[in-house]
Amino acid sequence: MFDRLYVNIHIAAMTKGEARYGAIRDGAIGIKGGRIAFVGETCDLPEGHDPSCAQDGDGAWVLPGFIDCHTHLVFGGNRAREFEMRLEGASYEDIAKAGGGILSTVKATRAASLDALTASATKRLNRLAADGVTTVEIKSGYGLTLGDEIKMLKAAKTAGLTAGVHIETSFLGAHALPPEYAGDPDGYIDHIVTVMIPAIAKMGLASAVDAFCETIGFSAEQTARVFDAAKVHGLNVKLHADQLNDLSGGALAARYGALSADHLEYASETTIAAMAAADTVAVLLPGAYYTLGETQHPPVAAMRKHGVDMALATDANPGSSPVSSLQLMLHMGCTLFGLTPEEALAGITRNAAKALGLEDRGTLEVGKRADLVFFDIGDPAELAYWVGGVPPTQIVRAEEMQKKSRVRP
Repeated sequence: MFDRLYVNIHIAAMTKGEARYGAIRDGAIGIKGGRIAFVGETCDLPEGHDPSCAQDGDGAWVLPGFIDCHTHLVFGGNRAREFEMRLEGASYEDIAKAGGGILSTVKATRAASLDALTASATKRLNRLAADGVTTVEIKSGYGLTLGDEIKMLKAAKTAGLTAGVHIETSFLGAHALPPEYAGDPDGYIDHIVTVMIPAIAKMGLASAVDAFCETIGFSAEQTARVFDAAKVHGLNVKLHADQLNDLSGGALAARYGALSADHLEYASETTIAAMAAADTVAVLLPGAYYTLGETQHPPVAAMRKHGVDMALATDANPGSSPVSSLQLMLHMGCTLFGLTPEEALAGITRNAAKALGLEDRGTLEVGKRADLVFFDIGDPAELAYWVGGVPPTQIVRAEEMQKKSRVRP
């Protein structure tokens, strides 16, 4: 009946309902072929199950594998010097306009080999995996040529296989204006929509297209052209929106049925209402907010009012969010943005899955992937309470369970 059965556990299924965290005390989880075949109270286990496959969970709390739904984990070099410059008074925009910022990472990423990018990304993935993360989204956007963007996306996929983490990739060609197109942003957008997106889609290297809609990025009109091309080629869209200015980027994302709009510090209530109507997830990124010394946090109250689902992510990148702990984002989401611990945990499970368009994970329910993370805690709120979180006592990944199921006699 089960390949494995966990008993003597408490379950935070993270399903919506009356029970906080979707909690089931004194529960059990049965796994078959890498999928959840039973979740509920121990007393409700079906008759005839084989007790020999049962494992004692020692009273641990079990949650869905965590999902980091916004990262830039593949890159060359680092930007520690820019960190110093910001502390000396330079703004993020000042650094970008002086040729630093994203373009300095572009130079280092172009110079790095595929093997070097894969190796460095794998190290970063391993740190996230140790936190209980089982699914990670990785964006391109530091190559800005077709060949270098392909190199980044291949590195992301290979790093995921090496680290044992499921990877979702997003093409972020519209991240910055490359030096080859200095003074010609429309020409670069032409190249993205006529050459880069068709090639990326044909190779199956990305499931979504992202863009940086900002005064130091691309305009709403240019972003719309990128989204039009993405839709033609059957790719989902998402957007870096309203991080530094209110350009109604979140509303633009909603108009295109985007999976998510991310950052949103300066989003208006009109934008939030549009996102609610489109069922677009708001991905909040406290690491960037903290690192950049931002003072205006996302309009969480408006998101609650309009019923916008909120996700949390690391935004792991070398410039504005050098963060390698998703659990740290739980704490910062609460202390900086005013989320409740339950909202924060939903933000790295159920809502993070929705932000990636993944319906097979994010909650512990029959039929979902058997991505489980175990913690020696007394209550799920402890994961947000402790600064930096709590080390998992055990992590179960669906792929590993599928392999074991196939080799059973």
